[in-house]
Amino acid sequence: MGDARPLPAQHHAQLLHPRTTGCDRRLPDVRAMILLVTPAARAAPTSVHGNDVTARRWQSILGELGCDVRVTNGYEPGDYAALIALHARKSADAIRTFHAEHPGAPIVLALTGTDLYPDLVTSGVDPDILALANRIVVLQPHALAQLDDEQRARTTVIVQSMPDIPYETPRHDAFEVAVLAHLRDVKDPLRTAEASRLLPADSRVVVSHAGAPLQDDLARLAREESTRNPRYRWLGEQPRAEALRLLARSKLLVLTSHDEGGANVVSEAIAAGVPVLSSDIPGSRGLLGDDYPGYFPVGDTEALAEALHAAETDHNRYYQRLRETCERLHDLVAPQKERAAWSDVLTELSLPVPRPVAS
Repeated sequence: MGDARPLPAQHHAQLLHPRTTGCDRRLPDVRAMILLVTPAARAAPTSVHGNDVTARRWQSILGELGCDVRVTNGYEPGDYAALIALHARKSADAIRTFHAEHPGAPIVLALTGTDLYPDLVTSGVDPDILALANRIVVLQPHALAQLDDEQRARTTVIVQSMPDIPYETPRHDAFEVAVLAHLRDVKDPLRTAEASRLLPADSRVVVSHAGAPLQDDLARLAREESTRNPRYRWLGEQPRAEALRLLARSKLLVLTSHDEGGANVVSEAIAAGVPVLSSDIPGSRGLLGDDYPGYFPVGDTEALAEALHAAETDHNRYYQRLRETCERLHDLVAPQKERAAWSDVLTELSLPVPRPVAS
């Protein structure tokens, strides 16, 4: 095609102010059965694992759009109208089997951070799996830079949504900072604890860290850090409701990941009105914008400590600028926008969307 694709910054603006979907769309009341495959589907609705949260939300959205959705961690036989697969590498077998069993049915492939970064080849994504996808979904516009022209032509950006999170009264005895990250190397989960050690003695910053012990070595280090560092508490894995309450009462969310496809927790922080400090990665720039003031270099403990101190003291209105910028992003994570985006995807794939989508 001759017309240029939007640059990431332009695409980010379009996500904040998208076109409206036709609210008069009415199709016959036929419910499509969709298979939604996520690498580690868990039964517990309280699970805070990122893919589980995403899969449950998409199941709800697709149900609102009139589809029946079966969530599994691999292919299971059935009469399906379409497949939605989270994670190209881990869902590859399910995609191949679905294509063989349902050769005419469309496949939607959602690329995760470990698919996209550092790049598709290094991540081990099979080009044949990408080729089987009728539509590719990415969770923020900077991810488009990881795809070639042909792949981008099949790609839709769908930002993960979150309803407004009720306000929780902050702690009065401390400047509480939330870290919502499972203990995995890619999350660099102890970086905020290490940064808190560099703060001035009179700082009131405390770090409350909720996350599952997915690596034994990191769990051991988190327990040791909780014992030795009076500013840091590792709370272990928390039910989703408790994790969101922790976020809502905190002064800041800190995200220290080396890579993210488009972190749920950033959408949650925006919905809670909680400013974010984030490692400077494409997955966060795609959500928060290139001009967001809250980035620090990946793995830079001193830079994070400086940002924490500047936020706590509101040096040069730093904390206020973080808060004001996040407030302006509120509409980016509106649930109706994610619902409308999925409605468009279903329509493009000629799947029935029997219920009108409000603009």
